[in-house]
Amino acid sequence: MGSQSTSNIMRYAAYVHPTTGLPRVSHYDLANGTIQPLSLTSGTPVRDIYEVIAAGASQIIPDGEPLSADDVKLLAPISGRDIMAVGKNYMEHAKEFNSSGYDSSDKTDRPSHPVIFTKRATSIIAHGETILPHPEFSQTLDYEGEIGVIIGKTGYRVSETDAWDYVWGYTNINDMTARERQRDHKQFFIGKSPDTFCPIGPVAVSKDDLPSVLKVETHVNGELRQSSTTQDLIFSIPTLIKTISEGQTLQPGDVIATGTPAGVGIGKNPPIFLQPGDEVSVSVTGLGTLSNRIGTAETSNPTVQRVSSNSPFRINNLAKTLDAGVGLTKLNGKQLNYQKKGSGSNHIVFVHGLGGTQDYWAPLISKLSLSENNSLHLFDMEGHGLSPTHPLSKMSIESFAQDIRSIFDVADITSSAPATLFAHSLGCLAALNFTLAFNFLFIINIKIYKILSKIKQF
Repeated sequence: MGSQSTSNIMRYAAYVHPTTGLPRVSHYDLANGTIQPLSLTSGTPVRDIYEVIAAGASQIIPDGEPLSADDVKLLAPISGRDIMAVGKNYMEHAKEFNSSGYDSSDKTDRPSHPVIFTKRATSIIAHGETILPHPEFSQTLDYEGEIGVIIGKTGYRVSETDAWDYVWGYTNINDMTARERQRDHKQFFIGKSPDTFCPIGPVAVSKDDLPSVLKVETHVNGELRQSSTTQDLIFSIPTLIKTISEGQTLQPGDVIATGTPAGVGIGKNPPIFLQPGDEVSVSVTGLGTLSNRIGTAETSNPTVQRVSSNSPFRINNLAKTLDAGVGLTKLNGKQLNYQKKGSGSNHIVFVHGLGGTQDYWAPLISKLSLSENNSLHLFDMEGHGLSPTHPLSKMSIESFAQDIRSIFDVADITSSAPATLFAHSLGCLAALNFTLAFNFLFIINIKIYKILSKIKQF
């Protein structure tokens, strides 16, 4: 473990970049409320904590100016995988759970072996997001503040002696639970995995920057409900890592929620369950505070939108524009690299050939100073240059002709405001198809022999 000081540690937070709309990783200055975007030393933006773990702190540097945390959308620092979790791992909580009437898993207070279960990845939400009450599913919502251990390297049959070498760091977790579902199904998965039932964050921190003993505290509406440290765990973190890895491989970025201390709602007499509007805050040494409110029956489910927006297809050629289509224009249902140069009343549209880009026309434009008195419209055809293509998109002469039509539409070129069309190689076929399909007639108003006499190498 690192030093006892937590004042100058790197707190990694995931967020949505306000310009690109893509996930990025930052250092979250909790005291000042700012996030500092991070990149690798190569200049490549850091996209997630998995990259942080793989690269190592020495390969990560600040990138650009800090942003206000209020101006960005925070994401869970770790997402995309099921969370491994541990039940009844603090003695006093094991007692309160066993005597609550909601424990169908055991008849003794102290478990003989670690109780391991999983929470679905679809249950993960970020700090500040709303927890769905699921009134049609449960009337016994309960909180469980926990410390999440983040695995740092691949491990199989890891011994307790070596286990700390496999720990990268920590994060805050609220293991939300529908108690009657946990009781009635006689296991934990159903009651632990509803959408939004796994708030994580706001940050993840390397173990090297934290003390060896961590305290977790949970407040509900400002009232302290839970307080304990990792010294009070029944099964230590090395024991948990050994147990889980005995028959399965741990991956870098896997998260183990280590269990919750006494003080949950079912430990009260009578039980006190969470209600709409309640705020649950989980604080951990050096990791700040994870806070989320319980929503109402009318609260929309963010998980549905997030999952439905995920596509199994990877857009080809998108990496050239930071995987976000930065600088691209939505035309004909596609993202195309379109540029307008000049502001003259005469429109000129340029269509490059197969395998080419709009840059093919640069010598001609420069030699004839075409941008001085004309409005020039250049674009990369789908799958060419900076224009990406979807795996389901079928590129053809006809589809390229449709793209030309979209250029005419965005440029507001009509019969009353006509244009000159230049095409090269396969682009000539696309241009001809366009003119025939859409009943456009174009007159080349620059004599070919004049061009050739001025540009010998074009």
